[in-house]
Amino acid sequence: MYFAALLARTEDGWEASDTELDDVETLSDLADLAREASPDEDTVLVLIEQEDAWFGVVRVDGEEDPRIYVSDAAAAARSSYGEILLTDELLGREPGDDDDLDALDLDGTEDGESDDDEDGGDGSGAAAGSAEAVPHGPVGDAEILDDLGMSEKELRSMSGDAVGEIAEALGALDVLEAVR
Repeated sequence: MYFAALLARTEDGWEASDTELDDVETLSDLADLAREASPDEDTVLVLIEQEDAWFGVVRVDGEEDPRIYVSDAAAAARSSYGEILLTDELLGREPGDDDDLDALDLDGTEDGESDDDEDGGDGSGAAAGSAEAVPHGPVGDAEILDDLGMSEKELRSMSGDAVGEIAEALGALDVLEAVR
């Protein structure tokens, strides 16, 4: 189960809104959605959480490039919403370097078996190659919330209801709970 919310920092405090990500296909779409939540170019946080698996924070400050933090890249990579956040830049890959597709064994077998399984050939090497492309554990800007009162150490140590913990640390738990 997913939960996604926008927290917009205004001169009156934080404003929260839940959001649907069904029409969001790219990080650029997500940044545009965040910017729409704050016409005054204030800081907007997009908080995305998949229950007990991973969470992500995208920070948009006006027209600046979004800053991203993902708690577990490997878990997020298995999610359509997580894939939006896991950009080539975030993962340290060259843009367009899609090793994942090249690593797939498309020899026509449907059971996950390949002709090379007996000798440990290409099938096992492909799995290892794609696992290296997306690291287990956190990726991105762990200092994304430092100036808002949440340290890198606090962010990295979160588990459970991370979105709620972040909102509480920012003083925005009440407005977040109102949209949850």
